[in-house]
Amino acid sequence: MPKPNRNVISWGGTTAQALELQSEDLASITKTAALTRGFGRSYGDSSLPAAGDSPVASCLLADRILGFDETTGTLSAESGLSIGEIQRLYLTRGWTFPVLPGTQFVTLGGAVASDVHGKNHHVSGSIGQHVTKLKIHLADGRIVDCSRQDNATLFRATLGGMGLTGHILEVSVRLQRAPSPWIWSESERIAGLDDFIDALRAAADDWPFTVGWLDAISQGRSLGRGILIKGRWAERDEAPQGAPKPLRRLTVPIQLPGWTLNRLSVRLFNELYFRKHPGKPKRSIVHPETFFHPLDAILHWNRIYGRRGFTQHQCVLPEKDRPGATQRYLEALTRRGLASFLCVIKDCGAEGEGMLSFPRPGISIAVDLPMRGDIQQVVDELNELVLAEGGRIYLTKDTVTRPEHFRAMEPRLEAFLAERMRWDPQRRIRSAQSVRLLGDTL
Repeated sequence: MPKPNRNVISWGGTTAQALELQSEDLASITKTAALTRGFGRSYGDSSLPAAGDSPVASCLLADRILGFDETTGTLSAESGLSIGEIQRLYLTRGWTFPVLPGTQFVTLGGAVASDVHGKNHHVSGSIGQHVTKLKIHLADGRIVDCSRQDNATLFRATLGGMGLTGHILEVSVRLQRAPSPWIWSESERIAGLDDFIDALRAAADDWPFTVGWLDAISQGRSLGRGILIKGRWAERDEAPQGAPKPLRRLTVPIQLPGWTLNRLSVRLFNELYFRKHPGKPKRSIVHPETFFHPLDAILHWNRIYGRRGFTQHQCVLPEKDRPGATQRYLEALTRRGLASFLCVIKDCGAEGEGMLSFPRPGISIAVDLPMRGDIQQVVDELNELVLAEGGRIYLTKDTVTRPEHFRAMEPRLEAFLAERMRWDPQRRIRSAQSVRLLGDTL
């Protein structure tokens, strides 16, 4: 049933007025919808309707499991089923979702639309590599299946296509075997960026999961210092008896004042977080949620950024082709004196099939930025640097990138737009982001 008009809000705090429809019958409510959205965990405007567009369809009630093949590990489900629920149901049976992003509060449809990646991109790619079939409600009312064999170009355009090719109704994806539901983890403190990149590359040979936290404020010899975290699924004889118990969660009950996160408070946090880790490597068996989704332990953590919210600038830089690109990016951040306690570094593997899929070989940097002051100028400068280095940005995290910057850094865009035009020439399916970046009109 329709909900009354209300603010539809992104995780970063961007809002839009829209009538949101919720029903178990997703095919029905997408007949008139301009966009389908799930948990709304994209940081910017990619899951928000354009101004004046209404209604939008929520897929959250369309979360039925349609089938599971124990031989191949292929799960077929409606697009509203969440990654967290899949893990809850299947991890203790020896199966895991093949690509786990930073939050478990992501629907299957959202995962496909963003072609999400995780700590194992260097070995497993993004989720599109493991998707076998999609059912899509097109703008003209037809419902079609697509895969690598049928409607193959539509399939490729939908992987990472930000929901703009059609409403994703069902997804089939191959789960992976896990010997136990626990993670064997090793972490180490690293003093600077060069050592960090070397350690990240070395870890990729032995560890399927790698990620790092960087201190985005320190400069000089401490530029790029941080904590490198590695992991793998624990073997049965290494793991504790029994399944991991649900974790207790804290919550941020209110939106904090905007001044809470300032250069002084973030510098203090970063120093304490770096120093609390022992000087020698730390090894332990950890809960899978703690390892894969650490921020999910704090509900509504986005409220710490205050009413203005935040954006995240996430880019991937071809470090091997452009040595020093990551250092130049971090130097640009620290010169600005930006106060960010969350800066994540990952090693990306081969480019995916999706026409707009984000990852490519290189180093990914993601940094949270409060929406205040000269944020547009900051993002402009960062995007110009990314463009000069031959990198690209992640649309799921973007809020304010200019269309000329995005077009210049995305040589695959014309092929995507041509495929989108083939299936939706009037661009009936659109978002606030597609209006901003792709020139969609109302």
